[in-house]
Amino acid sequence: MGNMKISSFDNIDFQGLDEDAELIPLLTPEDEEQMNKESLPQVLPILPLRNTVLFPGVVIPITAGRDKSINLIKDANNGSKTIGVVSQKDEETENPGVDDINTLGTVARILRVLQMPDGNTTVIIQGKKRFQIESIVSEKPYLTATVKEAKEIRPDETGEEFEAIIDSIKELAFKIIKDNPNIPSEATFAIRNIQSNSFLINFVSSNLNLSVAEKQQLLEIPNLQERALTTLRYMNMELQRLELKNDIQSKVRSDMDQQQREYFLHQQMKTIQEELGGMSYEQEVDEMRERAKKKKWSKKVEEHFERELGKMQRMNPQVAEYSIQRNYLDLILDLPWNEYSKDKFDLKRAEQILDRDHYGLEDVKRRIIEYLAVLKLRNDMKSPILCLYGPPGVGKTSLGKSVAEALGREYVRMSLGGLRDEAEIRGHRKTYIGAMPGRIVQSLKKAGTSNPVFILDEIDKLSNSHQGDPSSAMLEVLDPEQNSDFHDNFLEMGYDLSKVMFIATANNLSTIQPALRDRMEIINVTGYTIEEKVEIAKRHLLPKQLKEHGLSAKDLKIGKRQLEKIVEGYTRESGVRGLEKQIAKVVRFAAKSIAMEEEYNIKITNEDIEKILGPARLERDKYEHNEVAGVVTGLAWTSVGGDILFIESILSKGKGTLNITGNLGKVMKESATIAMEYIKSNADTFGIDPEVFDKYNVHIHVPEGATPKDGPSAGITMLTSLVSLFTQRKVKKSVAMTGEITLRGKVLPVGGIKEKILAAKRARIKEIILCADNRKDIEEIKEEYLKGLTFHYVTDMSEVIDIAVTDRKVKNAKTL
Repeated sequence: MGNMKISSFDNIDFQGLDEDAELIPLLTPEDEEQMNKESLPQVLPILPLRNTVLFPGVVIPITAGRDKSINLIKDANNGSKTIGVVSQKDEETENPGVDDINTLGTVARILRVLQMPDGNTTVIIQGKKRFQIESIVSEKPYLTATVKEAKEIRPDETGEEFEAIIDSIKELAFKIIKDNPNIPSEATFAIRNIQSNSFLINFVSSNLNLSVAEKQQLLEIPNLQERALTTLRYMNMELQRLELKNDIQSKVRSDMDQQQREYFLHQQMKTIQEELGGMSYEQEVDEMRERAKKKKWSKKVEEHFERELGKMQRMNPQVAEYSIQRNYLDLILDLPWNEYSKDKFDLKRAEQILDRDHYGLEDVKRRIIEYLAVLKLRNDMKSPILCLYGPPGVGKTSLGKSVAEALGREYVRMSLGGLRDEAEIRGHRKTYIGAMPGRIVQSLKKAGTSNPVFILDEIDKLSNSHQGDPSSAMLEVLDPEQNSDFHDNFLEMGYDLSKVMFIATANNLSTIQPALRDRMEIINVTGYTIEEKVEIAKRHLLPKQLKEHGLSAKDLKIGKRQLEKIVEGYTRESGVRGLEKQIAKVVRFAAKSIAMEEEYNIKITNEDIEKILGPARLERDKYEHNEVAGVVTGLAWTSVGGDILFIESILSKGKGTLNITGNLGKVMKESATIAMEYIKSNADTFGIDPEVFDKYNVHIHVPEGATPKDGPSAGITMLTSLVSLFTQRKVKKSVAMTGEITLRGKVLPVGGIKEKILAAKRARIKEIILCADNRKDIEEIKEEYLKGLTFHYVTDMSEVIDIAVTDRKVKNAKTL
């Protein structure tokens, strides 16, 4: 049973019953019997109802609004007070005719007519019995028709089935009244006090929450038992709807109560925050949305941001995930999506900047200018991945700054030395506590543009651990075909790195993963000559140190000869880092003298250098004399540049064993064995008595025994040393050599030629013996580096011996 609907012509209204109205009693069986005995008039005025159906015995109030209806009520009230009530087929019909009304209705008696203050007429009517319209008598001033009684088929009142149906109707009625908050609980007493079964059926049917058409169908059922069953079915449906509705409302109410509680708490927190001068959560969201409007991101990123922002809005600000989500959205807003600085394509200016900041490094400068030239012509080229490879202190890292300035791009540096966690590159997933984006994304956020010059410092010093392999994570970063959609675990979206100019630096290529090395263009940054170091010290290092120590150029002057003395006597390196430290010591001496008001030479002399830095410590790599047999100068490559290497060999009586010392690696020991076997096999050629090999032990030593040494490039040096030893002939003065040997006596090429040439120049070497295949390496070196050197290109060991070993015997030569 739903809300009790009040029938009306226009609207249903209960307000017509005032407090002083007499109580209208419920229909009793006696009343019902009396009502059934009443005869039906042949002609009745017909009153159409818009939105309800009147059942026999039921009392309802109706409000009259149409003129026809008001006239009908007035005439009937003044006369017999009996009218015929029918329902309209369509509620919207304003002036219903014969075809617009149902032909079966209920005879009603007017109980009371009330004039309302608003001018409307409210009438209370009670249904009597059903009737059927036979024919229309007139339509004006209102409908009148001839009618006949519609007989009802009444079951046996004492039948068990009918009694069970009536009991079910009462039981369901009580449940509906209890579950429906719109029905007053007093309705239970009304149901309980109804004694007539037929009136109970009509009363419940009248108050069911049904449409006019459904109620009309109920009224038209002639069999009372069948009508009772249909009513019971409708009541069951209504009870189920009510129970479902109440369940839903109960759930919604509890959710709403919790939400309201949270809402009030949030409002209080918002007020407190605003009082303290903070920002409320709504303001944060609005501010983020405003910032998002200024971003140049793609549709995909925009949709992702809106989705994540909506997720944050739905979160409780007190939960831990809220701050993670806010940090995530801040990162998305801070990243420079599609924001690029404009490249400067003034190649002359770029050359000037590179020459201003770095002396030498011609190959690197040329490559950068070539890149700029191509970028200027095409304007859509993906940035290359350059790898500057060379010894420490030659300016690889600082070169990146100059490139950034020349291009007009932002400069970002990321040190990879000792990095062993892959998450440092790719970031952590947001689900982890303390999750952060990778350092690539962080650096781009810091740079503020998506095309900075990005220096990856010490890429050869990446290491592995159980936390992943960072060098493998770098494969995507440094691949021009993949990095246009670089995936960061924290960001959860692809980010375009294709416009970033990556410049990696490395000291040793052998430790770089092959796949990673393959993605980079290797540019060898070689060491400096003494002349270059002096120029670098004069142009860059000394002014820099004077500035850092609060001095000016007039406070200290160091001449070229003194700088050369510092380079040769106090540094042994390919770069200039050690040289800068020594210059800093000299500058500090001047600063101390000024601060203590002591006298000192503004123009530094050689004596001042020895006084400040102490005696020269690194004169050991000077060429040694050739008065002893078996001592030969070799050339070596080290991680700090080139160096000269002395090979010493000596004979002692024994059984022909070969001893090798000097902390040598496996390859170098093998070179000594090959040299020994080659001499034994060609003893006649060298004029050596074969019996010597069985009577004497041979010992080969390479000085600086604490320093590990390895590689094949000392092969010809060891062979020359052994030939000199067995023949007791002098080695040619001021000669050095490098090259690998084979058992056939062939000389093979080796690497690190430029560094070795510089080392030879430092040691005052005049002649150098090389493999003929190394000629191309010499041709790539500047002419000025080669001044004063003579090169001998050989292919066979016999040529080496002819050039390096003289015919003169050494002093105090042994007789073998």
